[in-house]
Amino acid sequence: MGIIYLDNAATSYPKPECVYRAMDDFNRQMGGNPGRGASRKTMNSNSILLETREALASLFNIPDSTRIAFCLNVTEALNTGLKGILKPGDHVITTSMEHNAIARPLLSLTRRGVEWSTAKCSSDGSLDPDDIRRLIRHNTRMICVLHASNVTGTIMPIREIGIIAKEHDLLFMVDSAQTAGVLPLDVAECHIDLLAFTGHKGLLGPQGTGGLYVRPVVDIEPLKEGGTGSLSEELTQPAFMPDHLEAGTPNTPGIAGLGAGVEFILSTGLENIRSHERRLTEVLIRGLQGIDGVNIYGPLDADQRTAVVAFNIEGIDCGEVSMRLDHEYGIVSRSGLHCAPLAHRTLGTLRQGACRLSPGYFSTDIEIEKVIQAVHTIART
Repeated sequence: MGIIYLDNAATSYPKPECVYRAMDDFNRQMGGNPGRGASRKTMNSNSILLETREALASLFNIPDSTRIAFCLNVTEALNTGLKGILKPGDHVITTSMEHNAIARPLLSLTRRGVEWSTAKCSSDGSLDPDDIRRLIRHNTRMICVLHASNVTGTIMPIREIGIIAKEHDLLFMVDSAQTAGVLPLDVAECHIDLLAFTGHKGLLGPQGTGGLYVRPVVDIEPLKEGGTGSLSEELTQPAFMPDHLEAGTPNTPGIAGLGAGVEFILSTGLENIRSHERRLTEVLIRGLQGIDGVNIYGPLDADQRTAVVAFNIEGIDCGEVSMRLDHEYGIVSRSGLHCAPLAHRTLGTLRQGACRLSPGYFSTDIEIEKVIQAVHTIART
């Protein structure tokens, strides 16, 4: 029995061959610690980081690639942005669909005097930007939202929110974990001050990669400090980017793979990736809608969501559905709360969770049809 992988919202699989090849080339032939010395291997490693930064800058329309700091994942990037900026007395606004990568750091910060408000989303996860506007106070410092939900795929109106942030002179941070490499992301057009991204999902890179873009003039404290290979005579962390936020040896082989993934996206075309995933999502939703007892969460219009479809079958635990899909049909999904209890509370599924299917660029029509048939069979038994 072959594997049908529909858990790309957790981590994309498979990766393009160029990603595997880039990582293998580094591990087998290149080596070298970037920024540490002047050997050829070190300089080659420096080039990998530079080229990957440049590719990311091109994808996100970032004028200066040095404003991108590499992190281990989007969680580290979000923690860096939130904890490096918000101080006691500051107020931050999020939505009620946020992942724990935002919610948990903010809960921790509230214990230190930061104030936190959430704009209530509708039952399909969608947001009225004016609900963000109504929460702004005299001490509001930041608006921080996810670009799309990891539970429903619901796409948030970040351009409109960015305009609101700009009008009120607020910092705007976006969690692009579910959209980088899938949806267009332009930091200038959307007035984004901080963009957190992960490498192992839509960007098609390996796990252990990600980063944070910080707009010039934004004052941010580093989450960690240490060796950077620059200004080694000083005990203070360098003030210039990206060294300011990059302490310690980076995941250079992973970043090599990330760079290859981004180049694959740029050459394939973001619009082609989005079109393929949107079409598969439409087929999946339409097929699940035709099964008695299946409840789908999020917008039914594929244009309003990423390729993430959460559902439940009446009378069957979501964990059992996911297990049966795997054991009986070789279909990889994810069940539970998806590290997003705020989202499930918004949807009304906090107690039961949901089963989530998330196709990717390498998913096929035949696979989607097999998944629909499998869910149909499970729902009848």
